[in-house]
Amino acid sequence: MSVNFDVVKEMTWRGLLNQATDEKINEILSTPRVVYNGFDPTADSLHVGHLVAIMNLRRFQRAGHKPIALVGGATGMIGDPSGRSSERNLLTLDQIQYNVDCIKSQLARFINFEDDNNGALLVNNYDWLKGFSYLEFLRDVGKMFQINVMLTKDSVKSRLEAENGLSYTEFSYMLLQSYDFVHLNKAYNCEVQIGGSDQWGNITAGIDLARKMTGAQLYGLTSKLLLKSDGQKMGKSTNGALWLDAKKTSPYQFYQYWINVDDADVENAFKFFTDLGEEEAKALIEEHRSNLGKRILQKQVATELTTLAHGEEGIKSAQKATEIFFGAEISQLSDAELGQIFADVPSAELSREQLDHREISILDAFVQTGLAKTKSDARRAVQQGGAYIDNRPCKDVAYMLSPADLASETVVVLRSGKKRYALLRFK
Repeated sequence: MSVNFDVVKEMTWRGLLNQATDEKINEILSTPRVVYNGFDPTADSLHVGHLVAIMNLRRFQRAGHKPIALVGGATGMIGDPSGRSSERNLLTLDQIQYNVDCIKSQLARFINFEDDNNGALLVNNYDWLKGFSYLEFLRDVGKMFQINVMLTKDSVKSRLEAENGLSYTEFSYMLLQSYDFVHLNKAYNCEVQIGGSDQWGNITAGIDLARKMTGAQLYGLTSKLLLKSDGQKMGKSTNGALWLDAKKTSPYQFYQYWINVDDADVENAFKFFTDLGEEEAKALIEEHRSNLGKRILQKQVATELTTLAHGEEGIKSAQKATEIFFGAEISQLSDAELGQIFADVPSAELSREQLDHREISILDAFVQTGLAKTKSDARRAVQQGGAYIDNRPCKDVAYMLSPADLASETVVVLRSGKKRYALLRFK
């Protein structure tokens, strides 16, 4: 049995490959292997920072390998010090289990858990680590580690030099993750661990532990982190992390983030996060470079990722919302959808009775929402063709709003000029 394509070559042309523990890793992966990547369940949603790992598991599965997504129910109670400047808050078992359930449903949009041949597995390391007593773990696992070697790992060194230092609990994280690799090898014949470049120390520690405990030869491969041209991690919006949960980050907000990625950063995002083959991808990159104004790569990334993360309905709603900002008429949306689209615009609230009785004029509406300072200003906007209701032009200075103007259950959307929006809510 052979694999569908050379996943190492794939990661190389995409600029993803960082380090491998064996120079013949491409030969090792020329036959189907079981490959795992770990995720800490520190929240009930994954975010953009996890996308490189998720897409790598997806890539390995498409190549014919069997992916394991390990959710660290046990290690999540402690917290990986890698890439951290302070210790994570500790979670309860109930919180972690809830987070694990949420994470699996999100991963299922990217990788296939149902395939009979190489369907993905989701495992929780709490299931095998909970049975260890402290003395047993020290005897069976702890004795295999040399403190002087652990102190050389970047994840440990960086925290020791930080102001808050490193707790003994976090220092133990490496032992737990290392044993995960040993267990997965014994239970599922998992031979390869993948992760970000900041996981190199943990991966090599697991390989060393397996060699000492069972004599198994295991392998590791790391990918580059997705960084912007200024060295900052990509995936932060003005509202904080960009989540894969639609309740935390709407499909529209998710889509807009990628549409607005800077040209200096979009090529890496495109190569990291799309499924296009090498020739087609490189052709699209050249087309993008020849006409940056079309934002070809941004649109490709936004469309592919939003479809994966939020499905067909998600991408349709995101694109519809985007069209609204280019002047498309607004109708048959929900209050929630309008709230997401116009999260940052001013609003005012009036009684529903006033709308039902047609007591609010377009001039009053503009003044109430701050789109005009006075009725005279509002009148000029209407007369000059700069007043819109739900993106439909309003040229009648005597126009009275009615329930027919609602864009959703309770909201009328007003616009002055090309880009100044406001919401008028009727309760």
